[in-house]
Amino acid sequence: MSGDELPRDEGRTSGAAEPDAAPKQLGSGGHLTGRQRLFAGLWPPRITRAQLTVAVLLFVLGLGLAIQVRSTSDNSALRGARQEDLVRILDELDNRTQRLEDEKRSLEDQRTELESSSDQAEEARKQTRRKEQQLGILAGTVAAQGPGITLTIGDKSGTVESDMLLDAIQELRAAGAEAIQVNENRVVADTYLTGSGGDIEVDGNRIAAPYIFKVIGKPQDLEPALNIPGGVVQTLEKEQATATVARSEEIVVDALRPAKRPDYARSSAQ
Repeated sequence: MSGDELPRDEGRTSGAAEPDAAPKQLGSGGHLTGRQRLFAGLWPPRITRAQLTVAVLLFVLGLGLAIQVRSTSDNSALRGARQEDLVRILDELDNRTQRLEDEKRSLEDQRTELESSSDQAEEARKQTRRKEQQLGILAGTVAAQGPGITLTIGDKSGTVESDMLLDAIQELRAAGAEAIQVNENRVVADTYLTGSGGDIEVDGNRIAAPYIFKVIGKPQDLEPALNIPGGVVQTLEKEQATATVARSEEIVVDALRPAKRPDYARSSAQ
């Protein structure tokens, strides 16, 4: 070995340190401590593109689930309802199911009468007349009377909107209302409401408070439907309006709608 040459190990140690080499503090005996080895293994983090994609997808999924759960909890009308209110809602659902069952039995009885009657033509005419009366009530072309309720809505502050009255009509229909009259206007399938703040119209006819609903149906079903938690009565009371419901054994709905002949539709019966 010549005098100008240095051993390789000495040349490496005596020269300048590599720029990328990070200083390490050695423990006793010249070895890295356990904590230093753990830190060296974790930092800097080695994240692959696949791991990053999975992490982003999991974050988005978790955020969506959290938003959905919170939205469901906040918007539930039954949140915090009392036990008696929940029982009343279940009773209303049972009553709706019972009405559907009654209607089914009625239709089956009509079919049986037609099949067993000695004079099927006369029986068919009787059922046709009964059906005509029922359809006339639904279409608003004939007056009706029967048990039901009277809903009176006071609006001294002028905060009642047309959609609130429409919600009341829809709730009454869902509870089994067979005929409805708002002030002097008969409510039928194509009835519409517009306006707000004391300037409300029903089918283009202006009505003024108090808004009086005459409703024919089963009072035991109609009244609870309006008083459910978050329902019509509570909504109106939040708007500083008043809503009172009175049951009656004799409600008269006498506002009539003119019979309309369809312009294009024709019966398909031959």
